[in-house]
Amino acid sequence: NLITYLRHSLPRTDATPSALGEEVERARAYLEILKIRMGQRLALQIDVPARLSPMPFPAMMLQTLVENAIKHGLEPRTAGGTVWILAKESEGRVAVTVADDGQGLGASTSGGTGIGLKNVRERLRLAYGPQASLTVVANFPSGVAATITVPAVEQVPA
Repeated sequence: NLITYLRHSLPRTDATPSALGEEVERARAYLEILKIRMGQRLALQIDVPARLSPMPFPAMMLQTLVENAIKHGLEPRTAGGTVWILAKESEGRVAVTVADDGQGLGASTSGGTGIGLKNVRERLRLAYGPQASLTVVANFPSGVAATITVPAVEQVPA
């Protein structure tokens, strides 16, 4: 898992964009490493259709959401919890959600306006303009759900 995480995290020497599948694999590897430390306190569920894996997706944005779910949601809880990574395509857009059943927005002082989320919003704005968004909402019954929505662009075969 460490090798997978590092392989997906090292800077690229070419200018090719990342793909959703690569970003999910990086997040999965990171969470599997954290499972060693957190043990039974961390559960993971991923539901990303294989057909969405080659879709271009901004590098490291999914990772930011996953790290926030752990740091602000699950680590502070004695019981830990679950991180979900979900993706769907609808009406020419791909929405990728990272949700947790941790402490939730009320326990945080940032309320979804931390530096990591500000950076994600700014990168989305610069890359896609008004065609992309980041939404952060309370998850039911507890936790947070953060969703990045970008235009669905089919990857052109090389």
